[in-house]
This record gives sequence, C-alpha cells and structure tokens, in this order.
Amino acid sequence: MATLLDMAIKERYENLLKVGDKLAEISKHVNWKAFVPIVSGLYDNKSEKGGRPNMDEILMVKMLILQGLYGLSDQELERQVNDRLSFQNFLGFPEKAPDYSTVWYFRERLANTGKDKQIWDEFQRQIESKGLGIRKGVAQDATIITADPGQTARKPRGDGAKTRRSRDGEWSTRKSGSKFGYKAHTKIDIDHGILREFEITPANTHDSKVDLTKEGEVGYKDKGYFGQKTKSYDGIMKRKVKGRKLSFKDTHRNIRISKKRRQVERHYAIIKRVFNSGHVLVTTIPRVRVKMMFAFFCFNLYQLQTLSKLT
Repeated sequence: MATLLDMAIKERYENLLKVGDKLAEISKHVNWKAFVPIVSGLYDNKSEKGGRPNMDEILMVKMLILQGLYGLSDQELERQVNDRLSFQNFLGFPEKAPDYSTVWYFRERLANTGKDKQIWDEFQRQIESKGLGIRKGVAQDATIITADPGQTARKPRGDGAKTRRSRDGEWSTRKSGSKFGYKAHTKIDIDHGILREFEITPANTHDSKVDLTKEGEVGYKDKGYFGQKTKSYDGIMKRKVKGRKLSFKDTHRNIRISKKRRQVERHYAIIKRVFNSGHVLVTTIPRVRVKMMFAFFCFNLYQLQTLSKLT
C-alpha cells in the first residue's frame, strides 16, 4: 500500500512540475545543510531516551521560510503543510510535519538566542560565494511595520498598559497619519538588488539614527538622513535649510542619487504585498526581528531566482 501511495504522490508531483513548482526552483539557491550547525545548538535532547525527539533542523528552517513566503499564521502553516504537495516536496516529504506550537517555540528560541542573526549571516556568506558582492554601492531606507497597539493614538501606551500587544512598539506620527509598530531599516546593494543588512527598531526611531553602511561603501540615502554622520562615502541627498535654497549642483546631485536608490522601494512592495509581512502580531523587537528576517530571506530567494534567469 505504501508503494502504491508513493507512486500516486510521484504522479501528482510530476503533474505539478508541468505547470511549475516555484518552491523547488528557489530552493536550489540555498545550501540548507549549512544551517544545521547553527540550529542544532537550540536543542539539548541528544539522547535516544527520556524525552521528545528533536525536529530536523533543516525542516524547521524551511517551515519558517514557507511561513515568510506565504504570510501564514502558525496554525495555517500547519494546515497548509499537510495539504499542499509543493510544500511537502519543499520539506522533503517528512513523515510528520511540526505542529503550530512546535513552530512557535522554534521561532521563540531563535529570538531568545539570536541564532536568527547567524542564519542571516550564513545566507549572506552563500550569496557572496556566488560572486554577488557589493561593487557600485548600497542604498539604505526604512519602512513602518505596523502592529496592534491595543489603544488609540490619543491614548498612548505606557507602563500601565494592560494589553500584551507590541510591548516594544511605538507610535510614529506623519502627515499621512499616526502608525503604531516598528521600523525596519534595510540596506540593499544597487548592483543586484539583494538585501544585505537590516535592523528593527520602534516606529518612532528617526531614520538618521541608524547607519547600516560600512567603511569603503558608497551609501545612497534620501533626505531623511540629511546631517547623518555615516561610516560610508556620503551619498545622502541634500535638503533645504531655513533661509537657503538648494544650489544647482546639489539639485542635480539629488537627482543622480535618486536614480541610484530608486529600486529600494521594490523590496518593500514585495515584502508587504506579496509576503503580507507589513503587519506583525508578535510583541517584542527580538520576535519582530525573527519574523522580518525570514521575510527578507524570502525576498533574497526571489531575487536570486530573478538574477538566475538573467544570466
């Protein structure tokens, strides 16, 4: 019976390949085994007795990739994994997929230990090994990731707030209105459009307070960073100051910088509209960082797939 079932699954998957399996295509861009030494440190049950067996490390990482790609809740992720053939193939057809609580605890362990940063660094190392290094410069920007405040803007959260929602979130007031949550600061390279670094802060953190650039890089930034002391070559757009207009030279310099950094909005659009990651339900900066790291990981997978088609 098992053999007949395997044949039926194989036949169904071959039919899927005829229309295309996006997950199988993007999976080939990552060496998943390289994450095992990082993730294995989260588990302390290495014996055959006296405890629940550990989940496969690669399986757990891939579960969070699926969650990031499709914007799924933990419960919906569990259901979809048990329902969709492409998901099962991506995971290697496990005998038993992790339930939603296992996914939550795994993500929590990443947040508490900072292992998510090591996963990100390893993925960046793999990208660099493909010859996709930074050459022409980088562009930095920031976007608001909204969260549920539990209270209105007219009644800001304080130490006495009873809600559990977004303990680290803050209000950001703009002309378009107040938004509550976090801010994702990101840096992409203008050569390949790959997201290189990021940082998560409360939403009220000014863009200029975060510098993700490095010495030797050319860092292109908009007027919101005007006056920032940056570690990179200064590619920050100029803005008017009281009593002084922009010179002809500065105006044209801004135009050149704008053209260099215009693709920075693309990854925000994909992350928010395609991955549905513009709003989070988790409650602290470490948890938001893990959620957004996997969303950014997924964007880079998409970008690597796009670049592979151009070569």
